Amino acid sequence: MPSSRGALRRFWLNVHLWLGVALAILTVPIAISGALLVYHDELDALLHPARYAITGSQISQPASAYLDAARKALGNGTSPTLVRFDEGGPVVVSARGRSAEGPPRRLNVYLDPPTANVLEVEDFRASMFGFLHLFHENLTIPDYSGRAIVGWIGVAMLISSLSGIYLWWPRNGAFRIGLRWHRSDSTNTNLHHLLGFWISIPLAVVSFTGIYLGFPQQSRDLLSTVAPVTPRAGFGAPARQTALNPDQALAHALAQTPDAKPAVLFLATGKQGEAPVWRIQVRDSQGGTKTLLVDDRAGTVTPVAVQSGDKISQWIRWIHEGSHSGPVWKVIVLLCGVLPPLFTITGIIMWLQRRQRRTAVTRLRPAE
Repeated sequence: MPSSRGALRRFWLNVHLWLGVALAILTVPIAISGALLVYHDELDALLHPARYAITGSQISQPASAYLDAARKALGNGTSPTLVRFDEGGPVVVSARGRSAEGPPRRLNVYLDPPTANVLEVEDFRASMFGFLHLFHENLTIPDYSGRAIVGWIGVAMLISSLSGIYLWWPRNGAFRIGLRWHRSDSTNTNLHHLLGFWISIPLAVVSFTGIYLGFPQQSRDLLSTVAPVTPRAGFGAPARQTALNPDQALAHALAQTPDAKPAVLFLATGKQGEAPVWRIQVRDSQGGTKTLLVDDRAGTVTPVAVQSGDKISQWIRWIHEGSHSGPVWKVIVLLCGVLPPLFTITGIIMWLQRRQRRTAVTRLRPAE
């Protein structure tokens, strides 16, 4: 009679196998798209050098000059939403444009910091990286629970990672033996076991953070039970008329933080009957950011308090994206996207080889 340990191992082997086989059509492209997005900025600069061909990194023009240049390049039917001041890169004005069908177009205008000359205009949703972002986040079907589907794929990958550790563990408990290359006569099996072990924990971490991002509202509700989080508040539609212009709003914010530099200027938005509010992110000398709200009518500046839960949520996103965590973790996250397709292929080959062996043994058994 088979032991309970053997039955448990077969159970997790079947779970591990069928999760890999049944969900391969989704896990593989999600993993590959995530791997490419880890180096989004570097690849974008390589593929589109014109938009990064700046003549200098000094922000020499007022915010209104970049907005005016962007409006001229975009023409009518667009509404700028923000100005992003990247250190060492172009100034980027993001805008929303009309679309004949589907969601509004998201347009990015890349500008030379010293001169405000237009370098390139990008329709983000129609670009390669725009597609990769949408696919990785919601399979490009946000209206059909695409984000939730990605979240459940993260659950499957987490189970697959943890069950893989259990299945890798040598039955006699000899940990060092498990680290050897020659655990099997098959190179395919050795690849699956050894690479799977070394990436399993990072892949579990990336999968867990992906689950958090896949179910944002439920995750924030759960996080709020252990750490305070700032309630999400809508900022309304862009204000058509404002008392302050962008340069004045930015000046009010920088007056409160004299040692900081502008990072992102969100144009004033407001709900009906309320004063529009400018949202401005500034960057200090240490690279940290702070968000300030500028009242359009009174000109008062209010810092946005960052709760501990907000910081945890931000760290979770950084861990998943491989950003703000150093080059080593960035490479590890890249491998978490590159290796799952290899595990799928090697796992299917292992399964087919096992079926062939069982068939051969069955044929060799004498008939009763």
